[in-house]
Amino acid sequence: MARQISRRTLLRGAGVGAFALGSAAVLPLFGTPDRRQDPATCTTADLSESDRRLIVSNWPEYIDPPEDGYVSTLQDFEAETGITVRYTADVNDNNEFFAKVINQLGACQPVDRDMFVLTDWAAARCIQMGWVQPIAAANVPNLHANLIDSLSGLAWDPEREFSAPWQAGLTGIAYNKKLVDKPVGSFSELVTRPDLKGRITLLTEMRDTMGFFLLMDGADPADFTDAQWQSAIERLREVKSARQVRAFTGNEYVQDLAAGNIAACEAWSGDVLAAGDPNIEFVVPEEGLMIWADNMLVPNKAEHLANAEKWIDFYFRPDVAAKLAAWVNYICPVQGAQEEMEKIDPDLASDPLIFPDDETLALTNSFMALEEFQMREYEGDFADVTGG
Repeated sequence: MARQISRRTLLRGAGVGAFALGSAAVLPLFGTPDRRQDPATCTTADLSESDRRLIVSNWPEYIDPPEDGYVSTLQDFEAETGITVRYTADVNDNNEFFAKVINQLGACQPVDRDMFVLTDWAAARCIQMGWVQPIAAANVPNLHANLIDSLSGLAWDPEREFSAPWQAGLTGIAYNKKLVDKPVGSFSELVTRPDLKGRITLLTEMRDTMGFFLLMDGADPADFTDAQWQSAIERLREVKSARQVRAFTGNEYVQDLAAGNIAACEAWSGDVLAAGDPNIEFVVPEEGLMIWADNMLVPNKAEHLANAEKWIDFYFRPDVAAKLAAWVNYICPVQGAQEEMEKIDPDLASDPLIFPDDETLALTNSFMALEEFQMREYEGDFADVTGG
C-alpha cells in the first residue's frame, strides 16, 4: 500500500516556491479589519442529526484509496457512522486554497465545506482570524487521549480547541552515502563543510530552512526575537554568498540526490521514505529537527460540525490511524497506532520516519506563529536572500 506520490511534492512544487516570491500579494488579505470574525457569532444551524453528510477538502494522495479487495478508512467511517462523505483532494497549496475561500471566510459566509486541511502556519492564521469553529472536547475524546505529545500545547492552539493534526512530518538532512566520505551529522556541517561546497540544496520553505538557522544561532524557532531573526538571516546570506548552496528547491532534491547532482540536502522525512533508495540516508541533525503537521479545521458556517467531530474522533482511533499511516507513510499523530501497525506491517511499525521514538520527538522544534506584519517581513527577507 505504498504511496505513489508525496503530499509534500505537491505542496512544495510550484506553490510554496511561488509563495516565497509572491507572498506580499497574498498576505495583506489576511489582516484587514473587516475580514476578522468571531467564531461564536459566525455560525449556522448544525444539520448533522438530520443530514448525515460531510464535505471534506484535503491534499491529493493523502488518504488510502479503495482498491480491489481493500476497504479504505473512509469507507469504514461511512459504514460505521452512516455519514456519507464527499471527499475532495483540492488543497494543492495553502495560498492557492485560500484564494478559493478567503472572501467567504472574511465575510462570514459558507465555503461549502465542513472541513479543510491546512499546514501549521496557515491553520494558525485561520484561528487567529476567527475563521474556524471550536471543536468540542467532549465530542473528540480520542483526539485528546491519543494525540502525540510533540503536537500538543502549540502556542497557536494550545488546547487543540480549533484544530486536529491529520498527518505530520520531520525536516532534517539527507545525504547520498555513495557521494560523501563521512556522514553529515549536523546542519552546521551541511552549510559549511568544504567537501559539500556547491553540492547541497536547502528548501524554499522559509519556516523549515530558517528554523535550522535559528537553531544554529542558539535561538528557539518557536519563540525568537527580531534580533535573533536578523542574525539568522545574515548567516543564511553568508552561506549563500560562500556558494555552499547549489539551489533552494522544493522536493526535486530527491531526484538530484539519487542522480548524484547533489551530495546532501535539507530534506523531508516522507520524501526520503517514499524514495526507497538504500543509498539515501535521513539524518537527525545535532541541532534538532523541525516538525510540521497538516491540520483538520472546521470553517465558520459549516453545516455539519458534529459530523466533522465524528470524523476527527474516528481518525484518532489507533487502529484507524495505523491503517491510514500504512498507505500515507508520514508521521502518524496518534499514540497507540504503532502497536496496531504491527498487525498490518511490522516493517512499517519499526520505521522511525512514521513512528519516531520519544528521544527523536524530544528533538523536534516547531516554528513560531507569526503575525501578519512578521509574515510579510520575514518572508520578504528570506525571498531577498534565496531569490537574489
